[in-house]
Amino acid sequence: MAQQEELFRKIISHSKEYGFVFPSSEIYDGLGAVYDYGQNGAELKNNIKRYWWDSMTLLNENVAGIDSAIFMHPTVWKASGHVDAFNDPLIDNKDSKKRYRADVLIEEHLAKYDSKTEKEIEKAAKRFGDSFDEQKFCETNPRVIENQAKRQALHTRFAKALNGNDLEELRQIIIDEEIVCPVSGTRNWTEVRQFNLMFSTEIGSTSDGAMKIYLRPETAQGIFVNFLNVQKSGRMKIPFGIAQTGKAFRNEIVARQFIFRMREFEQMEMQFFVRPGEELKWFEHWKQTRMRWHKALGLGDKKYRFHDHDKLAHYANAATDIEFEMPFGFKEIEGIHSRTDFDLSSHEKYSGKKIQYFDPEQNQSYTPYVIETSIGLDRMFLSILAGSYTEETLEGGDVRTVLKIPPALAPVKIAILPLVKKDGLPEKAREIMDRLKFNCHCQYDEKDSIGKRYRRQDAIGTPYCITIDHDTLTDSAVTIRFRDTMSQERVTVSALEEIIADKLSMKNLLKQIKNQ
Repeated sequence: MAQQEELFRKIISHSKEYGFVFPSSEIYDGLGAVYDYGQNGAELKNNIKRYWWDSMTLLNENVAGIDSAIFMHPTVWKASGHVDAFNDPLIDNKDSKKRYRADVLIEEHLAKYDSKTEKEIEKAAKRFGDSFDEQKFCETNPRVIENQAKRQALHTRFAKALNGNDLEELRQIIIDEEIVCPVSGTRNWTEVRQFNLMFSTEIGSTSDGAMKIYLRPETAQGIFVNFLNVQKSGRMKIPFGIAQTGKAFRNEIVARQFIFRMREFEQMEMQFFVRPGEELKWFEHWKQTRMRWHKALGLGDKKYRFHDHDKLAHYANAATDIEFEMPFGFKEIEGIHSRTDFDLSSHEKYSGKKIQYFDPEQNQSYTPYVIETSIGLDRMFLSILAGSYTEETLEGGDVRTVLKIPPALAPVKIAILPLVKKDGLPEKAREIMDRLKFNCHCQYDEKDSIGKRYRRQDAIGTPYCITIDHDTLTDSAVTIRFRDTMSQERVTVSALEEIIADKLSMKNLLKQIKNQ
């Protein structure tokens, strides 16, 4: 655990040092749970968005993209249920004066049971070697059986309390499980109470009669209120989807773990409209499709898992999360939900406008059901940093820190490095730079030794370094150095564009989604 915490601290420090993420308003001591993306972070973030957008709109002929406004009519949020039900169960520790989400405290306690079981399995695997049978061990080892029984009992009790919105029971679970405050180490807890997460503001001047509006807590509602606009103008036929990326805002009282939980964040959501009765088939389809999207990045299949919801939202009849193994445990990065017809029906009720689809095959109108895929862009960003951050000990004992970011997503794709700053090498390097910069984001660097420059590019995840040496002037060839293996290859300048285009193409990622 301590080792993982140290790794997380290193990732946070690395993010700032190399221009990925900065604390917002840092010269004024920052603003809690708000961050700015630096030059490399902005490039990586845009590349992730492009990967998601293209996977939705290019690979699916029946998915179209929109960009709805952040400000929406306040009745939108009444219809969606956010005004009345968008709450977190919060609990305070009286000694530390710190506030926590009660459900998160219990979930973290459940994770400790999982960790105990994993440690028992790891010890047994080392002891028995190749003959180790993990399934049999879990079924027969008394410590594992007892630990799993306790976990299951807690999980059952927790799920019942969540689904019943039983705040007293949530607090009692925290008391009975002897869960302590991470800061004070005490169990001096307040009652659990609900806290609405929406930011509100006013539009219009006081003299005109200002209207109370909200900063959107999600981007999905902008899709639902535009359902008919997109369907009719695009002549879309069921099943079809509407995709969107954009900012959302939540007044997170318990905001921590770097950019994992922020007050201003970005979502990438797609709402897929289907015939009633076919929603669970499409729910399973999008579960598997979205998991392939994540695994295509090559960060390790074992780092991902599905986690079915203990408590379904009031609008859902099925829900699961795709979780990624962060340095602080498996955490949600994407949710897939079967939202039934709640949203369109509710907006029809509150607006007084008919929001239905006429199905020419069935010769009838109906309210479509919806499958939602919702991914947190900032969490996705963090998962790529965490999954790619590597420290390698080289021959001679030196340690290099490298971000093994998927090449198509890397903020800088190619570094152009003249071996020395004289003898015409900078001029030749600039010539190559001017040739390649139309293909991808390139960076020119002539400062310090070639070894130090390689290390700088490793640290920001640049997949390929191109070194221009004295021989380049006579043989028109350069040396490509590969980030992950540090191997080098001599190629002609004329062949560079073709070689690099293939290795850096987003197409390769998109093809993997279809071919898995």
